Amino acid sequence: MGKQALLVISFGTSYHDTYHKTIEAICEDLRAAFPDSAFFLAYTSKMIIKKLKKRDGISVMTPAEAMEAIVAAGCDEVLCQTTHVINGHEFYGMLHELRPYLDRIPSIKIGRPLLSSHEDFEAVTDIVLNQIPELSPVDAAVLMGHGTEHHANAAYPAMDYYLKALGGGRIFMATVEGYPTLDDVIAHLKAQHIRRVTLMPFMVVAGDHALNDMAGDDPDSWKNRLSAEGFDVNCMVKGLGELPEVRALFAAHLQHAVDLKELK
Repeated sequence: MGKQALLVISFGTSYHDTYHKTIEAICEDLRAAFPDSAFFLAYTSKMIIKKLKKRDGISVMTPAEAMEAIVAAGCDEVLCQTTHVINGHEFYGMLHELRPYLDRIPSIKIGRPLLSSHEDFEAVTDIVLNQIPELSPVDAAVLMGHGTEHHANAAYPAMDYYLKALGGGRIFMATVEGYPTLDDVIAHLKAQHIRRVTLMPFMVVAGDHALNDMAGDDPDSWKNRLSAEGFDVNCMVKGLGELPEVRALFAAHLQHAVDLKELK
């Protein structure tokens, strides 16, 4: 029997507190699920890798560097779990980095991103709903997703639909870089005569977007934009990766990992 590697690939973060609560916690859960595997961690964000090295002297590998280390360790099987939310640019860029190693490692299997099936949407909706305080008729919750120009952005309006269908119609999804936008959501909030809004990140890591773009003091932060529109705003800064139920979904995805050759 050969040697198996467990490779966790994340976009990454330069915030140490949220790293320990999210990425590290996911890694620990996956290592517990696959205790006999050699462990490796990689980030897809070269900007974050560079920042950690320069600021803190911390070295984190890229996916390609991790695969070189796995080859050097003599592994002939790789189980790879991404911590990405959707099947977008970051996910497919990761696959592009891994494909050349199919000639050097007999088996490379991939655990899909968080939102990859109808069952995932239902499960994540239930998990999110359990995090939201009880809402009165004048209360609403707004989740901040990242968003993308990739067609996988469709996951966010789909998630918005699931949240509304199962959450009573006063839970909204908006994105930083895609659709729906915060302006779209503000129009719905006003139409429903909402007065109080709870903001929450819909991201695995509560990093720069959550701390600054959502809850920061800049006039353009979502908190201040909503306040300027007359809403009372409360922020819950907690990454999805902090939730054991979300980490369990990632572990389940890895248990049902797909051969890299089958992913197009």
